[in-house]
Amino acid sequence: MLSRDRFALALLLLCAVAWTSPVAGQQAPSGKAPSYVTKAVCAECHGSQVRAWTGSHHDLAMQEASAATVLGDFDDAVISHFGVTSRFFRRDGGFYVRTDGPDGVLRDYRIDYTFGVTPLQQYLVAFPDGRYQALGLAWDTRPAAEGGQRWFHLYPNEAIPHGDELHWTVRLQNWNGQCAECHSTGLRKGYDPQADSFATTWSEIDVSCEACHGPGSAHVAWARAATGKDGGGDKGLVVDLRGGGEAGGWRRRPGEATAAWKGSPRDRAELAVCAPCHARRRGIVADPGPGRPFLDTHMPRLLDAGLYHADGQILDEVFVYGSFVQSRMHRAGVTCSDCHDPHGLEPRLEGNALCGQCHDPSIFDAAGHHHHAPGEAGARCVDCHMPATTYMVVDPRRDHSFRVPRPDLSDALDAPDACTRCHAGRSSRWAAEAVAQWRGPERRPPPHFGAALKAGRDGLPDAGDLLTALASDPAQPAIARATALSLLPRYLSPAAFEAYVAGLSDADPVVRAAVLRALEPFPPDQRLAAAGPLLGDPVRAVRIEAARVLAPLPAMSLSAEQGLALERAVAELVAAETASAERPESHLNLGNFYAARGRAAKAEAAYRTALRSDAGFVPAYVNLADLYRAQGRDGEGEEVLRAGLTARPDAAALHHALGLVLVRGKRLAEAVESLGRAAALEPDDPRLGYVYAVALNAAGDGAQAVAVLEQAHLRHPYHRDLLIALVTINRDRGALDQARKYARKLSAAHPRDETARRLLMELQRP
Repeated sequence: MLSRDRFALALLLLCAVAWTSPVAGQQAPSGKAPSYVTKAVCAECHGSQVRAWTGSHHDLAMQEASAATVLGDFDDAVISHFGVTSRFFRRDGGFYVRTDGPDGVLRDYRIDYTFGVTPLQQYLVAFPDGRYQALGLAWDTRPAAEGGQRWFHLYPNEAIPHGDELHWTVRLQNWNGQCAECHSTGLRKGYDPQADSFATTWSEIDVSCEACHGPGSAHVAWARAATGKDGGGDKGLVVDLRGGGEAGGWRRRPGEATAAWKGSPRDRAELAVCAPCHARRRGIVADPGPGRPFLDTHMPRLLDAGLYHADGQILDEVFVYGSFVQSRMHRAGVTCSDCHDPHGLEPRLEGNALCGQCHDPSIFDAAGHHHHAPGEAGARCVDCHMPATTYMVVDPRRDHSFRVPRPDLSDALDAPDACTRCHAGRSSRWAAEAVAQWRGPERRPPPHFGAALKAGRDGLPDAGDLLTALASDPAQPAIARATALSLLPRYLSPAAFEAYVAGLSDADPVVRAAVLRALEPFPPDQRLAAAGPLLGDPVRAVRIEAARVLAPLPAMSLSAEQGLALERAVAELVAAETASAERPESHLNLGNFYAARGRAAKAEAAYRTALRSDAGFVPAYVNLADLYRAQGRDGEGEEVLRAGLTARPDAAALHHALGLVLVRGKRLAEAVESLGRAAALEPDDPRLGYVYAVALNAAGDGAQAVAVLEQAHLRHPYHRDLLIALVTINRDRGALDQARKYARKLSAAHPRDETARRLLMELQRP
């Protein structure tokens, strides 16, 4: 089961309404932008493909609620969840639910659309201002023998009262902004920020032909014209998934265990089509349209903590792409349709036969490889190389990194291993010893990038060296190298700087964008030298990050050419955030951008807009208060933070920010109370414990400060600031033995740190 925080984010791809408008920037031969024609027209020539697609998950992604499409029990079925009893019933030919609304009052809501089909079906309800909301109650469509045919709550172990950020009536469960783009074809969100309303439209209700192939009017015109009979030209296709005429195939020569692509290089157009809806990402254009380069329309998430385990295995629902691009199969040129039928979506072959297309079954589908009896779970390729994690209570998703099981790394990286998923009650050490016996002493497992990412996340002494080595290793997946670069700012060194420089010219735009985000600790002149050339990068996501990191630079520091390039990239950055104007995060990002450029009024307006969008959005309160701090308006900042605490009384970030305001106002006793509350709410955040301890010490309670630091140190034994505080506060209290103990720990954890060296030398003097 997912925690509520992770599951909330897992709703990114939930959910869409009749549009036949042209797609900007894609021109047909006549000079007009092509328009959507619907699958009925496609079926005139492509009947077999449409038949294969009919009944697929794409076809059934969203449907009007009717007796033919609603799978749930609406015959007065009742479900209770943490004191709220909901009833599903029919009335006047429609489907209804009586459940708690945005104010907690039970009301009758009509079901307008079904959402998904298996292993669960969700339901959408129309709200004012064009919004559609996804119910938190879903129907388990699995057979009764498998535990299905029941209503269940998507957060079965948690109370989700009205007003909660996960309640079905609030923003995170909104179909228009969270889900629609990937569940319908030709979608226009139609959000009006002034009215805070939606007028969402679509060309087709489901994921139809043109969702992947692009609007088809030009192709239809080509097909119907006499000149189209010769098969020449681009055929009017917006997206050409023929691979640009690639010639070749997957072939195994005699003696080869695994097939390799033989022929011209494989085209990546297919991955660019699939990735936007099968990736954890954020959009950076208002109308992405199919077939454009992925990072021209979206920015994918990296292997971040909370989303992925340190070794890259899936943790939260991340929708395949981030796993797949880690794989050796991706690097070899494998694409989605090598394994999945692109229209019916099912695997092309059943069981191990699918893998046997490329991997010699006599070698890999044999006990000598998998060490299990035929027919056992461990004899299936997917059980070891694609373990599944269950989301949304009943929906197992397989990891697409096709990794070799590494139980020897499981404990060190705090990551699951495929072996003990099946062998319940056995330890990872047991599994590692078994695998080592199979391999024999001559085959040692290779190093894994997970060690570097784990070290970087935990602040281990060798993290900087490990991350630098990973970032600089072209043999590693680009997404792993980019993640290493994202963690490197905590471990700056000359070698790390060299990794940054190399990353700026990396062939993969994910790496280039990550380098730019990691430049924030550097002074403005160094930022300009590094990021300036990337203002003209061919990839939009990279240009946007270059604009973000160069935002604080004064205009006088730029040449005329650089200034023009920056303003062009700034326009793209603003457009990227405006594309998701319904989300408070976008206005927060705009506020931060304007604040960095010294445009305080625009920053304040953006933060206020974020709070109007979501009165419980903690980061906007914190950043608005910090903007006021920079302007000498701490009194107003305090008012903002106290308003935020009214909406979110248990938000540690708000208590912490309020404590800092009170410190600056010399109200130390009140500050200590607020900072202590923050540290108690989030005991795993070392920064909160550190600041609380410093405040306690300033208030004259050095003993309690040390106690707080020692507790935080137990959780974060290598954290530099905690160790420095333990050294200096113990030293100043006269506890020299304790000070020396922590000085030695500090020096061991950070051997190149000048402060650590100086403190230890000072305390070792006679």
